[in-house]
Amino acid sequence: MLKAAFILSLTFCLAFAKHEQYAGHVLYEVTVSDAQQAQKVHALENVVGIDMWSYATPARPGLVLVAGSMRDYFHNQINAAGATFKIEVENVVEMLEKEDELLSAAVAHSNGTDNRLSFDVIHRYAAVDAYLTNLARQYSTVTVVSGGRSFEGRDIKYLRISTTNFQNNRKPVIVLQSLLHAREWVTLPAALYAIRKLVVDITDRDLVNNIDWIILPIANPDGYEFSHTNTRFWRKNRSTGHMIGNICLGVDLNRNFDYRWGTLSSNSPCSDTFHGAGPFSEPETVVLRNIIQQLRNRIELFIDIHSFGSMILYAYGTGDLPANALTLNVAGVRMAQAIDAVKWSSKPNYRVGNSALILSYRDSGSANDYVQAVGVPLAYTYELPARANSGGLNGFLVDPAFIEQAGRETWEGIKAGARFVLQHTRSNKD
Repeated sequence: MLKAAFILSLTFCLAFAKHEQYAGHVLYEVTVSDAQQAQKVHALENVVGIDMWSYATPARPGLVLVAGSMRDYFHNQINAAGATFKIEVENVVEMLEKEDELLSAAVAHSNGTDNRLSFDVIHRYAAVDAYLTNLARQYSTVTVVSGGRSFEGRDIKYLRISTTNFQNNRKPVIVLQSLLHAREWVTLPAALYAIRKLVVDITDRDLVNNIDWIILPIANPDGYEFSHTNTRFWRKNRSTGHMIGNICLGVDLNRNFDYRWGTLSSNSPCSDTFHGAGPFSEPETVVLRNIIQQLRNRIELFIDIHSFGSMILYAYGTGDLPANALTLNVAGVRMAQAIDAVKWSSKPNYRVGNSALILSYRDSGSANDYVQAVGVPLAYTYELPARANSGGLNGFLVDPAFIEQAGRETWEGIKAGARFVLQHTRSNKD
């Protein structure tokens, strides 16, 4: 009993030490009344000490994490923009400690087995890496591929799932990716749940027989591990050499792809949207580029899973629309409706549309835009829901009670997209 109490006490002490950098940080809800106010608020994104968690639009408030030293500056800038704010969380450390407490309790009761990962915890890189390898040993439909190494040398593995070993060129290919942004932990269960439903607990045999799948669960392994061990809200990868002394590290991988690269992103290494030295300068983005280039004539659907916001977004981040925007919207709505049919009632319905129009914010160099631009018919960014039901957790923080639900409801959206593909695949038109 004393030993258990000591371990619990030590865990809390370590958690506080890990989160000490967020002491004094405040989470604000910001409300804007028009696009002009939104643009002024969004311009604060590249200010050090201000972390734009979600973008305020006339349709909905945004969430912004602000360092204590920047509170007065933030207040003045929001007032000058004509927008309004209120404090959502006064002490973010308390919210971080609550997440640690809930996830630690979940780990103690985790029920994972050799051929599956449980959906009551957020799994670390090593567990997922071993799981992918184990699946390939057990199932003939699965091949594990090393796509390359991260900046810090971690293996970036993905699964190829196919009943014909990708040899039937008439079968469409669907590509899923998660954790391009390190702090978006809840996206990992969505990818793992899809793997389970395609490999272990198959309930939709047509999706396995008639489609070849590629699933990349941890696209940013270095950043993901760093968000567990050091800085919970770390977004970028962990590459160095961007400035003298490496005062600021990392590249926003979702600004590093070769579509309008560097035009609507930051050239400051200290910014969370720093685009890097050039398109595909980071080994992590090269992995996805190689997948897409190898199979782009067969890939019909690409989904990059992010959080948060309950949205399904499509190209382009510049505000320009692809030629097939109507089809993108129709398929997107079908996926959103499938998710909405099974989501928790406490979560908002998914919104579907062009990313720049939905977010009232433009960007460039995203994975989604790149994949669309090279000819994949249907490319989307999923933004999973935020705000868990217990403990007052919000934004990127994860309530264990929502982990399996995140996987289950996202899979319904993926299934709807897959069935749309089977109806409209390019091979059907040959």
